Amino acid sequence: MASSITDIASKRGSRGFSKKYLNRELSWLDFNLRVLETAANSKVPLLERVRFLSISASNLDEFYMVRVAGLAGQVMEGVTDRSKDGLTPSQQLEAIREKVRSLLDSQYECEKELFSLCKKAGIKVITPEKLDRSGARWLSEWFSKKLFPVLTPLAIDPAHPFPFIRNGSLVCAVQLSRAEDGKRMKGLILLPSQVERFIRVPGGKKDQFVPIERVIEHNMKSLFPGFEVEDSGIFQVTRDSLLEIDEDAEDLVETFETAIKLRRGGSVIRVDVNADMPDAIVDFIVDKLEARNAHFFRIKGMLGLESVKQIILDERSDLLYKRMSIRYPERVREFGGDVMAAIRQKDFVVHHPYESFDVVVEFLKQAAADPAVVAIKQTLYRTSEDSPIVKRLIEAAEAGKSVTAMVELNARFDEEANIRWAHDLEDAGVQVVFGFLDLKTHAKVSLVVRREGSDIRTYAHFGTGNYHPVNAKVYTDLSYFTADEALGRDAAKLFNYMTGYATPKKMEKIFFSPVTLRSKTLELIREETEHAKAGRHAVIWAKMNSLVDSKIINALYAASRAGVRVELFVRGICCLRPGVPGLSENIRVKSIVGRFLEHSRVICFGAGEGLPSDGCKVFISSADWMPRNLDRRVESLVPIENATVKKQLVEQVMVANLNDIESSWEMLPDGSFRKLEGNGDRFSAHKYFMTNPSLSGRGKALAESRPVMPAEFVQE
Repeated sequence: MASSITDIASKRGSRGFSKKYLNRELSWLDFNLRVLETAANSKVPLLERVRFLSISASNLDEFYMVRVAGLAGQVMEGVTDRSKDGLTPSQQLEAIREKVRSLLDSQYECEKELFSLCKKAGIKVITPEKLDRSGARWLSEWFSKKLFPVLTPLAIDPAHPFPFIRNGSLVCAVQLSRAEDGKRMKGLILLPSQVERFIRVPGGKKDQFVPIERVIEHNMKSLFPGFEVEDSGIFQVTRDSLLEIDEDAEDLVETFETAIKLRRGGSVIRVDVNADMPDAIVDFIVDKLEARNAHFFRIKGMLGLESVKQIILDERSDLLYKRMSIRYPERVREFGGDVMAAIRQKDFVVHHPYESFDVVVEFLKQAAADPAVVAIKQTLYRTSEDSPIVKRLIEAAEAGKSVTAMVELNARFDEEANIRWAHDLEDAGVQVVFGFLDLKTHAKVSLVVRREGSDIRTYAHFGTGNYHPVNAKVYTDLSYFTADEALGRDAAKLFNYMTGYATPKKMEKIFFSPVTLRSKTLELIREETEHAKAGRHAVIWAKMNSLVDSKIINALYAASRAGVRVELFVRGICCLRPGVPGLSENIRVKSIVGRFLEHSRVICFGAGEGLPSDGCKVFISSADWMPRNLDRRVESLVPIENATVKKQLVEQVMVANLNDIESSWEMLPDGSFRKLEGNGDRFSAHKYFMTNPSLSGRGKALAESRPVMPAEFVQE
């Protein structure tokens, strides 16, 4: 199974017509194939493999709701402009359809293998007919008491029109006949989203789950009494979920609330049906959904695989990753838990999820309770349902402090939650600002202003990820704490820009989009190119989620031709072609897909001394190298000048990524990927970080023990 997915990933690169650029959408599908390959990897614990299968399905659903929907909209509007790789929107849609068809087949093969392995491990997914007598009796009672009252069987005829099918809904379609009068009709049963997809049936020697659609099919006669079921099938609908925002809106919150309601009725862009659904029912569904132009797929296995995560049992620890011991920075402990005292003593970085996100929450909690703190400013892009960050901001406002929250409403699929948080914050007296209508605020900045004697000191937190304590347990991100005066002044200017359109005339250290981040990045690449031309050490290491921007890609190509060695760690989309003679032979691209979702953004330049070196230039960022991040968002690029923090990022984070084999894929010139294979014990960056403390957070312990480092990266 694993080899079949790997074959697809290696043979189907992100090809377009361009020799310089790869297609963005096909590159994303390649990334999702790497996620699916992790589900097929026998070295990954079984139920974690099930989780990766679920993630691959969820990823694909969102890809259709946003990216494919956008392309479909361009086709409807007659847009024929070509992407950088030379494809029109209609050509991209056709290439996506072909690649998705192969991906869905691979998901089915993976599903079949995993369900078989789960059965052997004591977790089985079965139909009602295969339950023993006691299980069948329990399921029958459960259906009568808990499911039957929720279901609404719908006859479809002139008196009962075809209903609206919500995005993501699973629906059972049936062809019915009644012997007494020969009446024939079609019917629908919408699977209720409020009920678990997999019903856990007690009893038996194994943990057993029955899919809810099988329960419904088994009890069809009680739903349509007097009718016989001639044919049936399951289908799922995916709708366009892009938001249309009026740029002349007077009330942004009201505009988003209206747009969210309209999104629910977006056009159908994908229809999945089970493989053996009769053509007559298929034609009926497609016609009623007005989905003739949608991508249509017959699925051999289970539809809606995102929900397969429901069979993951926490009590089966033998089939899950071993629990990780999350560390709390020793430096903060040395100051009795006083986060600001630790920051005053020295800058430090917290590396999530290996180190606790609690330190970020504690930073704001202490600021809210500290009578010397006079002001707090905070960006909020995404946060959790029961957000401790929001609670701390509310506490600070209620304590009489000046609190400003920069809430981004346009955070995809989190818009409703952000509107709710905004209302709660305003009710508590927080000054809530929604930023720009045409620029999404994506920078991750927290600012605390504290009166200390006759002085005012600013403490800042810059992050590569969101203020989301749940995501911080599975996303690899960096939290940088500093009391550097220049960085504090720059952060204050950045907030003024976000809240009052006050574009800073000059920043001392921070670069930000859409004003200076792109130009500074290109300048740094050009400087490294000049070092190479002058015969000095010239090297760039960059870690991010996506690389799409053609101007930066061209600058990297020029650097490669000049002799700069470029190591890129790009988890997802990469439109650059590495290793092409005369263009990019000095560029290598790796993608790490493993236990944790790689999300950190770190950029390192050798600055004539090479990497690692004391004189290198190091930055963390909230931005990927994509046009949207550089031109249509507020993002930050923050220099790391503290020697220990710089050493941590370069010699721990980046060197570990360089050496990783366990979860790494190498990109080939055609956009395909090759899974790295090592000899013997293959180095894993994730395992390294789980077992080795971060340098900058060690405090006095750093002087007493030298952390184990991965094998040193040797420059040629």
